[in-house]
Amino acid sequence: MLLLFLLGALVPVAAGQNTTVSYDYSEQPPTVDELMQWHEVFTYKVRYSFFKLGEVKVEVVSDTLYNGKKSWHLKSIITSNSGIPFVGREENHYNSIFAIVGNMIRVQEYWTDNVDEEEYRDSEYIFDRKVQKVYAYEKDQPRDTLALEEPASSGHSVFYRSRLTAGTDSVVKVPIYLNHEKKYMTLANTTETDMREYDAFPKEVKTYFTKGDTNIKGPFGFSGEFEAWYLADDLRVPVEARVKVWLGNVKIKLIDYKKERRND
Repeated sequence: MLLLFLLGALVPVAAGQNTTVSYDYSEQPPTVDELMQWHEVFTYKVRYSFFKLGEVKVEVVSDTLYNGKKSWHLKSIITSNSGIPFVGREENHYNSIFAIVGNMIRVQEYWTDNVDEEEYRDSEYIFDRKVQKVYAYEKDQPRDTLALEEPASSGHSVFYRSRLTAGTDSVVKVPIYLNHEKKYMTLANTTETDMREYDAFPKEVKTYFTKGDTNIKGPFGFSGEFEAWYLADDLRVPVEARVKVWLGNVKIKLIDYKKERRND
């Protein structure tokens, strides 16, 4: 989700069709328009100690129309390792429809699908900026209406929003709407760099570090302080996060990254 969900010269990395592309090191983070020029697919491995808990796949799957305006569909798929005792096979989808206004990501709708239990749109949040309200729907619960505070999110879109400030000395506070509540996620970005290794890249890459904190109750008990690293390139590719869940501290690392320039 960063879940979270996040080079001296040129850094070669794996891309689509088993080709190789290069990224320029950049001190400036990207704009939203620059991010949306690329169709990116991220795959992360989630580990607790020596155990693989599952995988996370993140992708802006397509552009779309929402209330007659061009928008984008961001989708994350979390699958658990079926060999984990007392957990078994779990598959959950997280979806956001967002529009771009200036250099801001404005979430318009968010919903979840519990695929393994065949429960679709088991939660849904509608962001109505005409009346500055958020309408919250959860399975077997009455609808709630909450006051909208910008930059409003349901957590999922932070994966893209955080890239806009990674690698800068800045603190960003994002209102998060989940579980019929408004909570907050704080991202303390830094210009601190580190060389790190990931399966997605053939050699060490230079990264920027971000420290975060949140009081939301996210997927698998995610809450509290967390750490994140972003590739120090012109797109600020999210490469790693360390978060607290119900099992304890887990590591989320990028194992595959593909990108192709969009035609639209």
